[in-house]
Amino acid sequence: MYAKAAIRKLYIEKRIGITSQQKNKLDDLMLIQFQQLDIEIPALIMTYAPFEKFNEFNPQLITDYCYFKNPNQTLFYPVVNEEDDTMISVVVDDDTVFKPNRFGIDEPEDGLDMFPEEIDLILVPLLAFDKHGYRVGYGKGYYDKFFKECREDVVKVGFSYFDPIDSIDDINAFDVKLDYCITPDSIFTF
Repeated sequence: MYAKAAIRKLYIEKRIGITSQQKNKLDDLMLIQFQQLDIEIPALIMTYAPFEKFNEFNPQLITDYCYFKNPNQTLFYPVVNEEDDTMISVVVDDDTVFKPNRFGIDEPEDGLDMFPEEIDLILVPLLAFDKHGYRVGYGKGYYDKFFKECREDVVKVGFSYFDPIDSIDDINAFDVKLDYCITPDSIFTF
């Protein structure tokens, strides 16, 4: 199909083309698909703030549903360390203050750093994914590096408004597959 850079460009354009009315409908459909996912809703969940400039799926619907299913839930958000291009996960609560990072994505200003191996479920941002479970993100590799620090059985779920592409040409040894990807019409299992 294409290399990541070309896929990234194409899917940013496709996502920006979704109207707010279409997005609301697609978001609701993805919540319905997530509710059909055959997993137990755990207590320790890492989520993310959407990259609004690129019309990214907002996982708040998913975390609200998870809280309904498991009120003992603790949420974690990613924080990028600009010095070494890594990412940590930080515990958040109703009082957490968020501020935009250098990319314009909201991050917690402070909070308790969580050990990656403690996390049970990670909601993963992406631009596109392929039929093998690999994803195209924004190009820095933060999530793939972070996944390597997590338990082998951590559940990684991506969300895409679009069906998978056949394959990504330039997958490398650092890329980590998702376990599931949710689209408005389907659940893809890898």
